Amino acid sequence: MALIIASGCSVTRGIRKDQAIVRKVVIKGVDKEFSEMALNYVDKEVQPNNWLNLQIYYTFSKKGKRSIGEAPAILDSNLVDFSRDQIQKFLVNKGYLKAKVTDSIGIKNRKATLYFTAQQGPLFHIRNFRDSIYDPKVRQIYRNTRNLYTHVKPGSRFDTDSLAYDRDQFYQEMKRNGYFDFYRQYITYTPDSNWNKSVVDLVMIIDNPPGKSAHPVYTINNTLITIARSNGRTPGMADTLQVDSQFRFVDFSGRFKPRTVTDYIFQKKGEIYDIDKQTMTTSRLSELNVFRNVPNPTYEKLADSTNRLNSKIDIVPLKRMSDRVEAEFLFNGGRYGYNLGNTFTNRNMFKQAAALQLKLNWSILFDNGFAGTKGIQNQDFRIGASLIYPRIILPFDFPNLAKFGVPHTTFASNFQLFYQKGLVERRSFINSVTYDFFETFRKQHSITPISIEFSNGTIDPIAKNELLSQNRYSYVYLIGRTTFTSGSQYTFQYNANELNSYKNFIYFRGNLDVGGNFLALVSKLTNSPKDTLGHRTLFGYTFAQYVKTEFDYRWYRSLGGERQFIFRINPGIGIPYGNSDQLIFEKNFYAGGANDMRAWLPRTLGPGNFNRASYGVGGAADTTRARLKYLDQFGEVKIVANAEYRYKIADNFFGSKLKGAFFVDAGNVWRLHKQADNPNGEFSFGNLWQSTAIGIGTGLRFDLSFFIFRLDAAFKFKDPQFTGSDQWVFFKHMNELFGGGPFKTKYQQTNGDNYGFMQLNFGIGLPF
Repeated sequence: MALIIASGCSVTRGIRKDQAIVRKVVIKGVDKEFSEMALNYVDKEVQPNNWLNLQIYYTFSKKGKRSIGEAPAILDSNLVDFSRDQIQKFLVNKGYLKAKVTDSIGIKNRKATLYFTAQQGPLFHIRNFRDSIYDPKVRQIYRNTRNLYTHVKPGSRFDTDSLAYDRDQFYQEMKRNGYFDFYRQYITYTPDSNWNKSVVDLVMIIDNPPGKSAHPVYTINNTLITIARSNGRTPGMADTLQVDSQFRFVDFSGRFKPRTVTDYIFQKKGEIYDIDKQTMTTSRLSELNVFRNVPNPTYEKLADSTNRLNSKIDIVPLKRMSDRVEAEFLFNGGRYGYNLGNTFTNRNMFKQAAALQLKLNWSILFDNGFAGTKGIQNQDFRIGASLIYPRIILPFDFPNLAKFGVPHTTFASNFQLFYQKGLVERRSFINSVTYDFFETFRKQHSITPISIEFSNGTIDPIAKNELLSQNRYSYVYLIGRTTFTSGSQYTFQYNANELNSYKNFIYFRGNLDVGGNFLALVSKLTNSPKDTLGHRTLFGYTFAQYVKTEFDYRWYRSLGGERQFIFRINPGIGIPYGNSDQLIFEKNFYAGGANDMRAWLPRTLGPGNFNRASYGVGGAADTTRARLKYLDQFGEVKIVANAEYRYKIADNFFGSKLKGAFFVDAGNVWRLHKQADNPNGEFSFGNLWQSTAIGIGTGLRFDLSFFIFRLDAAFKFKDPQFTGSDQWVFFKHMNELFGGGPFKTKYQQTNGDNYGFMQLNFGIGLPF
């Protein structure tokens, strides 16, 4: 059997007897700084295969019909010679002007190793550098800006890549300063090398245009905007408007007002041509998410001597309506659940690129466990409508904040219905106005000056009496009261634009939520009545006062290719004060789920060292525990940390790119103070480690470009509901990971529930 498996997985099983497969490339004699880069100059067809990708190719590919995985890298002496020449050119470009590279091939059992040996020779440096620029204005721009970007100066490596970089940077500077007709070819470098001393004297020359004494500077004249139909065609009549002295607007779709486009054209009449403003125009119009094709503006010189440019922008709109479905599935032992979402979007309300979004979300959790908990345990239904304008809407004039990104004003209304079996129904209704804008390319602000929330709960009468008889009034008050609040929120994000890249960067998101202060002021000024608990009321309802903040800090590090390491820490705290003794139900923190503590189902971790066995066993205790399931494990304090290693497995796995991940999650939620209902659930720095949960796991990501489908398997490693060494459940009870035993039997007897070591999470998108 072992021989069959070994034979089936052989890397040579798919090639002919007279062929060899390349399994290794060795490059010798190259400086460590460039050795990894030199490997990139070995032709792709003779670079060693990833073993798994190769096995996928052998197993699933059909010759002439489909290709999945990686075809074997067959040895080809011509490609080896070509690779040798490319490596030698690379070394010469890096300043080793005398470099020579030789190649050789070793073959054993139809497996080839390629050897490339370099004789680098001396590294050439720049001894002297000067410029020769005939246009005095161009010379002044060059000398004023070159220190901002140059890699070329006396003593530096003579590197043709650095010369190309400097040339491109100055080309961009010229394009920012009105030189529409300037080309890279005007810039040349003349090196004079001293072969024996390994130095180069370098002259940078910028020529004038043929037949001219200087480079012309161009200014912007008129702009023609043409919007086609969604199919890209421009037939028949169109809405045509002369907007002002610069803009002429032609709309064949009949769906847009001129301001929708002109607000995001940054090249104004009379200004000098600026390539950055051209790029900014294209980027912002694309970010409106109503246009399918927004090419760069085109320019035409006027047939006179004024050096003016007429510009033209041709746009194709997206279809007006779209619909997106999202789903997530969770599984742990006998408990499972799913989250379904649907978003309908009308992209162009009122002909102003305002987006109307209607969102539906339904979360449901099933339990086939014990103590009468079979069936649906809880449901969370949400419906919301948002009207999103691509500008800041205020009753007074406000500067255009679109330099680094499109600003938005969002008017939103959301309704939520939460149902817990045999316990409560809670309804909440939230209305808000939010402004989003970019301070810089990396810094984004979101301000919600007004958010009005009304919520009320209806407790099952039997459950209410049972809770009161056990002196669990805090739960009755938390889930059964009617309250409202008026608050404000502020969110700051840094580097959100980098989240899908493989760069080294940090991401930060911070949120501050403050509620009830204005209502508290009104109640004091009006001397509003108090309820039986001594809390002020307005319009007959108690209002909430609180402050809540949460942070999300992530550290992304590229490990080469599509390998990446991410560390994330996500703390938060909510503090009730003034007119409130505890946070309202919707403002508390919960742990577990597909995006933080993945080894636990949502709402099943913490708080702190709280163990639901404290309810006791039998009778009313079992009934109370069943009723409060998924509801009694919350906190005002949250700390979650995640570490995840991501890597690529296969480039082509049934039409998707297959990636993998290993991860560790650590954290919990805690009560702010000691609570009789949650013994050992309070936050304490001295008990932080003992009350921290740890989960480990691995996952697969199927990257289909337009979305990522994710499957994660997570295992409880350290469970804080136990004490001492019993917390290390993964090690202590490893023999019961996938079966029964005394540990699981005892847990079921004392907690009235199955203990699940593993949780499967199916979802769309990355967890963070």
